[in-house]
Amino acid sequence: MHLRVRWVLLVALGGMIGTAVREALVLAFPAPAHGFPLTVLGINVIGAFALGSLLEFLARRGPDQGARRAARLGLGTGVLGGFTTYSALAADTAQLVGPAPGTGLLYLAASVIVGTAAAWVGIAAAAAFSRRRERRRARRHDRRRAGAAT
Repeated sequence: MHLRVRWVLLVALGGMIGTAVREALVLAFPAPAHGFPLTVLGINVIGAFALGSLLEFLARRGPDQGARRAARLGLGTGVLGGFTTYSALAADTAQLVGPAPGTGLLYLAASVIVGTAAAWVGIAAAAAFSRRRERRRARRHDRRRAGAAT
């Protein structure tokens, strides 16, 4: 699958979009010199939440094929992979550790812990949404069956 040109192009296109959005946000809301890079932290936390939600949503819809695979690759790997940024996290941490080791380590720990929590919340939110949707669908089906029986 990874050698199919259409999937590679889909990931590349998504990556360009995600990277452009991230860079626009970083330029619009720059971190102060030797300050806490809140923009990158926010991007990574939002991206973790969105990726967790997306993957849970897609997994509940069926096997990873067709439109679900395209969404996972284009949105998940591409857009969200380009939007979030391990390299900026690593560079920001290294830049902070020099003059302010405590701040650098706090930033690193916050990024990992809050990002992991955000992914978990995204998974839980998508699961809850899916369960509500399935219950509504079952109630509609039951009402139709009850109406047809009368």
